[in-house]
Amino acid sequence: MRIGLFFGSFNPIHIGHLVIADVMADQTDLDEVWFVVSPLNPFKSSSNLLHEFDRFKMVELAIADNYKFRASDVEFNMPRPSYTADTLGYMADKFPQHEFKLIIGEDNLIHFHKWKNHKAILENFGLYVYPRPQVDKSKIKVQHESIRYVDSPMLDISATFIRNSIRNEHSVQYLLPQPVVDYIKLKKFYL
Repeated sequence: MRIGLFFGSFNPIHIGHLVIADVMADQTDLDEVWFVVSPLNPFKSSSNLLHEFDRFKMVELAIADNYKFRASDVEFNMPRPSYTADTLGYMADKFPQHEFKLIIGEDNLIHFHKWKNHKAILENFGLYVYPRPQVDKSKIKVQHESIRYVDSPMLDISATFIRNSIRNEHSVQYLLPQPVVDYIKLKKFYL
């Protein structure tokens, strides 16, 4: 199978993530999309980050109704910070029957040349890129035949906005799947 790997902290997973994954699973040659929950992104602060098991649980709740989606905790047992190149290599070794593609936002292409082993990622896996608002395409330094641009809605939904809304007791009804809202309320997250 051809699997799209969608990495993120998913703090929390929201409808923007789900829409992108759905487009990738439905409108490309990908058979499935696996949400790879990252314990710690090397480019982000961990101060507002929920425990990885809670973020993984929210992903499971959010995708439970879609047979083309799967949650992956593969990075939980890898050295930290986790680097995408290392995870891709591990996944390719563990699941040699699958072909993996990396799903990233167009904004990530601007700094992709700084990623660990970015050339090997392009050569061995390839990218499925979704559009992001306010991306200055002139700043994208990487071009490669394995980069595939996928047209999809540009939903500029911020997990920070969602966390702040929850903290301030504002509605997040249309930003998160209901099972995720229920889990956040049950656990009293982001208050």
